[in-house]
Amino acid sequence: MTALELGHDYLVLTDHSPRLTVANGLSVERLTEQLEVVAAVDRVLGEFRLLRGIEVDILDDGALDQTDEMLGRLDVVVASVHSKLKMDSAAMTRRMVAAAGHPETNVLGHCTGRLVTGGRGTRGQSSFDAGAVFGACAEHGVAVEINSRPERCDPPDELVTLALEAGCLFSIDSDAHAPGQLDFLGYGAERAERLGVPLDRIVNTWPLDRLLDWANR
Repeated sequence: MTALELGHDYLVLTDHSPRLTVANGLSVERLTEQLEVVAAVDRVLGEFRLLRGIEVDILDDGALDQTDEMLGRLDVVVASVHSKLKMDSAAMTRRMVAAAGHPETNVLGHCTGRLVTGGRGTRGQSSFDAGAVFGACAEHGVAVEINSRPERCDPPDELVTLALEAGCLFSIDSDAHAPGQLDFLGYGAERAERLGVPLDRIVNTWPLDRLLDWANR
């Protein structure tokens, strides 16, 4: 209901994958159950659409933390690094490039993993070859997430600019963990506007049909 009140036409539900136990990540069985619930809710929402998604962990070797069969049943797949954030730069680059090349990946989430404020304290950026990672995203049509959570503000401005120059698409995401956080989206939108990201390169400004055509390319 909050998304409707904010004027959205659609919302993607992206709970975490199994490896992120601190967030009660979804096993195959629990994700299957969630898809049934999403379908039932979506049938009663009228013109508003609730889409099937996941924020899937990028494993150490660049593989994704969910089966290909389950990922193929989803509308949107966000792939993010949540572990070993201090990995050697070359290894982190290979890890992220591999994830960007996975055929089910749609969005590369909070790419540096940094925390700039908040109750969890601060955390520095992961080290990786941004040119190689964003080049892979552009090549495979993967959007770079502009994460709107105030404690993340990820990627930093200079990396948004590099992704823009590389020809990347973008997804401005609230990263909301509760309905009241959906309006975090405004923070990311302000950054995108300030940094000159064209509206047409932000996938979640697109009409639903265009978004789904891109995501299921």
